[in-house]
Amino acid sequence: MPVIAANDGCLTVFNMFTTDTIDGQRELLKEMRDIIDNGNFTGWRSSTLHAGQDEHGTANYIQWRSLADLEARYAGEGYKNNTVPLFKQISTSVHLLKTEVVFSQHHPDLPRIEISPERDDYTVIIVMDVAAQDQAALVQVLGRPDEWIKTVPGYLSHALCRGIDGTFVVLYAQWESKERYDAFHTMPESARPQAVREQRAFTDTLITARRSNTYRVVHTRSAGSPAVSIMNQEGTWQARATSRP
Repeated sequence: MPVIAANDGCLTVFNMFTTDTIDGQRELLKEMRDIIDNGNFTGWRSSTLHAGQDEHGTANYIQWRSLADLEARYAGEGYKNNTVPLFKQISTSVHLLKTEVVFSQHHPDLPRIEISPERDDYTVIIVMDVAAQDQAALVQVLGRPDEWIKTVPGYLSHALCRGIDGTFVVLYAQWESKERYDAFHTMPESARPQAVREQRAFTDTLITARRSNTYRVVHTRSAGSPAVSIMNQEGTWQARATSRP
């Protein structure tokens, strides 16, 4: 299964789509699964498909060997003439975000950050826009080890991805459940450590826009390995909980 690690040398791409209805989400999942299972692109390493929870939509976490490999894929006639028009038709918005993982941290009980349907993690993806001159400062602050969050019930991991165009960062986080994440997300500021409150206040001065959704991983495939899925060919899926290390 794919593993997230800082400075792993991969180009990490977030292909994020929104839609207005659950039927639209199912269609997105179906079409994206087909591409994942039948793609054989030079430099492609893995694709992990996420189904939206709080809002309808999908996210595909993709690892590539290099930006040049991705650009060769985007330049292909099939992609330009078939894939792009299809997803523009069935989505209300499309964001193709090219990043590199610059920081990662996981709970001490986990050996590494893995993403797979077999884990049944509750995943949060937050995209934060930032002025180019402020991206380095935002990465520096958000990319520090956080010992306190390891003590928060339900926390599993998080990774920070720097947008290579300099205008955004992406936070990818895993939690045990929606209930645990919601409790953390709505925690009063007074319940957070002073250093954490100061960090949050500072990042708020840098972030110009923020968008987020929560997800479940439903399908994954890596180069040279069989796919792992809890989704059928129609784009419907059944979450299942499994024991974690």
